[in-house]
Amino acid sequence: MTPEQIAAASKPTVLELGDVFSRCPGTLRRARLLGISGWAFYVTGRAGALGDVRAETVAAALGFIAPDAVADGWDAAARTVRPVEVAAANLAECCRWGGQQLGPLPGTARLAELLHRIVGAADATGMPLFAAWRAMPLPEDGPGARAAVGLLLLREHFAGAYLLAVRAGGMSPVEAVLAGPEGAAGAAACGWPPPYPPVGPLVRRRLWAEAVTDRLASAAFRSLGPGEGVELLELLTTVRGQLRRPGSAG
Repeated sequence: MTPEQIAAASKPTVLELGDVFSRCPGTLRRARLLGISGWAFYVTGRAGALGDVRAETVAAALGFIAPDAVADGWDAAARTVRPVEVAAANLAECCRWGGQQLGPLPGTARLAELLHRIVGAADATGMPLFAAWRAMPLPEDGPGARAAVGLLLLREHFAGAYLLAVRAGGMSPVEAVLAGPEGAAGAAACGWPPPYPPVGPLVRRRLWAEAVTDRLASAAFRSLGPGEGVELLELLTTVRGQLRRPGSAG
């Protein structure tokens, strides 16, 4: 498999697994302990790595969430706690979840090794959120925590590449969300109010943007040696299968 093929094949699983911890009950409890809402914790926990910036800057970095929705969460959190502290709490929850859910699984240490090799080789140009997260110090260093953080970082790299591709393709962020699998429901969940433009003309542009995303991200996958790309895909598939088992807290 080529690096681009590996990037394309791994992307759906990374996008899924890199965000699972944020919906864990323990993560939601952390928001309450900080005295902020779950939405404020999500926005600030994800973008707080950028530091004390304005909501407009956060909206530009996140891209696919409506600016008003970003400002609602960001400004509400900032009245109570510094953004970088929320980001650090978010990272701690990611590590905690990883230690509990990924740590006991076979192959976790190897998965962490491959993920961190990829994100370490990734070009962060034009991806401020990915760059900021990659610079955050790890509060834990066990294999489960490292694997979870590796998934989070690779997810942000894919998200940053997709935002670049969408804009290069002449689409607005809300158009990209509308053309995605969740359509108008996804746009509403991201805070974009109706009326929405027709989706039909956007589908081809979205497919083009997906292909460009794979091409942009693929450079980081060149850090893998022969056979390691297939190994990565197998490990990701195994982890996803384990977390989807009935009774799994993942």
